Amino acid sequence: MIRHTVRARAFAAILSALAGYIDAIGFLTLGGFFVSFMSGNSTRLGVAIAEGSPLAGIALALIAAFVAGVFAGFRLAHHGGLRTAQARVMALVGLLLAGAALLDHAGAPLAATLGATAAMGAVNAVFAPIGGFPVGLTYMTGTLVRIGQLLADATRGEDPFAWWPYLMHWAALVAGAVIGAWTQARIGLTALWAASACALALSVVLVWSMRAPPPAQAD
Repeated sequence: MIRHTVRARAFAAILSALAGYIDAIGFLTLGGFFVSFMSGNSTRLGVAIAEGSPLAGIALALIAAFVAGVFAGFRLAHHGGLRTAQARVMALVGLLLAGAALLDHAGAPLAATLGATAAMGAVNAVFAPIGGFPVGLTYMTGTLVRIGQLLADATRGEDPFAWWPYLMHWAALVAGAVIGAWTQARIGLTALWAASACALALSVVLVWSMRAPPPAQAD
């Protein structure tokens, strides 16, 4: 089971890069809506309601899909064996993304983005079996607040480099968004297949890591 170690932080950074990749694809496809950043969609919902715009329906549908994904992810995380919980959640994320890619192939791009949004909701449950993670995986506001807080702490004589892992976490999401935007511009929502493959590969890695024998103890 991955815990709050260097390996856990690397795993979380990969998930944030995946979230940035998918969010950029959804943002460009939907013309300004998000598939992982629900604060932005909530603002869009409020503005659309004030303007009497039908775009309020899209924002509301995305928020509902995200919450449904979170619900499914946390239910799965706490159902069955604890050792395989993280792998099960990642498998769910991969399957939701594969379903989204299939919906796009069937000519339903809006439904595809809703599927991707549900996947991004579910990914937030990956660390639930080990008590959560100190930063968000699909949103960066808390991470940036933490960077600023730790920088302020550094001026008071505390660890001058404690903010560095949080900066790397933020940078991973931005890097993923760059790759997602570049890919979406060339192949559209077909890019979701790569995200699905990544999530399923992470699920396999998690299962493999559980089966690997523990390191030998020195005498």
